[in-house]
Amino acid sequence: MTMCPPDPAIHVWGLRKSYGNVEVLRGVDFEVARGSVFALLGSNGAGKTTIVRILATLLKADAGTAQVNGYDVATEAVSVRESSSLTGQFAAVDEILSGRENLALIARLRHLANPDEIADDLLTRFALDDAAKRRVATYSGGMRRRLDIAMSLIGDPPVIFLDEPTTGLDPEARLKVWRTVADLAHRGTTVLLTTQHLEEAEQLADRIAILHRGRIIANGSLAELTRLLPPAHIEYVEKRPSLEEIFLAVIGADHQDQR
Repeated sequence: MTMCPPDPAIHVWGLRKSYGNVEVLRGVDFEVARGSVFALLGSNGAGKTTIVRILATLLKADAGTAQVNGYDVATEAVSVRESSSLTGQFAAVDEILSGRENLALIARLRHLANPDEIADDLLTRFALDDAAKRRVATYSGGMRRRLDIAMSLIGDPPVIFLDEPTTGLDPEARLKVWRTVADLAHRGTTVLLTTQHLEEAEQLADRIAILHRGRIIANGSLAELTRLLPPAHIEYVEKRPSLEEIFLAVIGADHQDQR
């Protein structure tokens, strides 16, 4: 008996959005498999945050369709919000409260049983036990980011959007956030992250979509994107092209097409 593949966690087709005369999204298509990490890679202004805001029901598209966890973002917004969570570019935490109090507060607002137990479990999971009772104002940037992601997981949403999750973090804090994202996928959470850090996409993503001038111009696994470049020229050692080389080559090809 042939098993049908599960429906994608995220399905986007023909998405368009303009701000005045500026066309930000010009027909964006992609799918994200359940339990995978999907990276939207692009420069500042490419439209990454606009896509995330549409998927999170914070912004309406001008045209096209989008589904999250099987729900239409335009007509079933409440169901989309109940089955997904968004962590923005800047940590949305209360600096006056402790880490534990932040987590317990969100659990109570979502009317969950045992909010204190939920908070303690997440503090352990995100290696924040030692700082549980400290005011968040004393946290480092990496600790705030991990707390922010932990808060977005309260209620166990199957889909999480991470909009440039390591913006402004130092290398050590960035590595800790990477481990957090990898753990989310390992536990079965579907993760869509936006980034302009090529190494971040290379390290974390099962699939990478390159967004340029409002369109997806390449989409695939790292191995598939590598094959977009000519074969490596071998002299003594064959060197696999880096994602940075792939990104620049694809963007360059797009520039040539538009001339």
